[in-house]
Amino acid sequence: MTNQPALRTRDAGKRYRKAWALRDCTLELPPGSVTALVGPNGAGKTTLLRLSVGLLAPTAGSVEVFGESPAANSVQALARIGFLAQDHPLYRQFTVADLLRFGRSCNVRFDRDLAVRRLTQLGIALDARAGALSGGQQSQVALALALAKRPQLLVLDEPMSSLDPLARQEFQQTLMSAVADGDLSVLFSSHAVHELERVCDHLVVINHGRVVLSGDIESLLAEHRLLVGPRVEPDPRSVVEVKHSDRHTTLLVRQAAAPIMPGWQASPVGLEELVLAYLRRPADTEDEEEAA
Repeated sequence: MTNQPALRTRDAGKRYRKAWALRDCTLELPPGSVTALVGPNGAGKTTLLRLSVGLLAPTAGSVEVFGESPAANSVQALARIGFLAQDHPLYRQFTVADLLRFGRSCNVRFDRDLAVRRLTQLGIALDARAGALSGGQQSQVALALALAKRPQLLVLDEPMSSLDPLARQEFQQTLMSAVADGDLSVLFSSHAVHELERVCDHLVVINHGRVVLSGDIESLLAEHRLLVGPRVEPDPRSVVEVKHSDRHTTLLVRQAAAPIMPGWQASPVGLEELVLAYLRRPADTEDEEEAA
């Protein structure tokens, strides 16, 4: 496996006319990681994913996948990247076998046997038409096509949003099996925060067009804690979130190693609670909009 970051962005931004969809994005995702990209609708997630696969070029800064710019659209750069859009686009009149032939004709490196093995294990017939498959089966075919490309970075845009619980589980199992079998890094957007700890080891939280939290999930959880004590007005610079009741204050702080004040109790924070706290923080209005 290469030591190059799977994805590296430096002050990357994308502007549409006068509005910035993404600003000052600096990230470094390690190779072999499974990274969840989390944020509300309109936060900039899809823009970041499209920059990562070369569908968009940055207005500012740089984006690299294993040291190369995907926006250059070179055969070598694009061969390293697989992409699965949210709606799992397939030619509905094609059979599964037709889709595999089409995939092989469009990609310089396409492992048809790998795709056939995965689909056979899932009971998906090669002579079935894509339009006749269930939503879960269509998602599995789309994932099999993306994995057959043998990418080093697989980018998924809300891949499980329309799937029922069983189909979600089967999709996750297929994805994790692919990660275990080869040198594959994964970046996917998701709203299902409660599922992330089972499948991801890295987290990126984006809001208001900016990255607000990024890192290894285990380390991020270890760095934060909840403090409960007498009602106070804390220094906002050291606190992620403050909640008050009549007599008590609950603080989410990132200084997990800091000493606990007398009369206060500390407890660990869960992943969903951590993500929601960062998403509830107000936008930094400074430089939020610029004239063209």
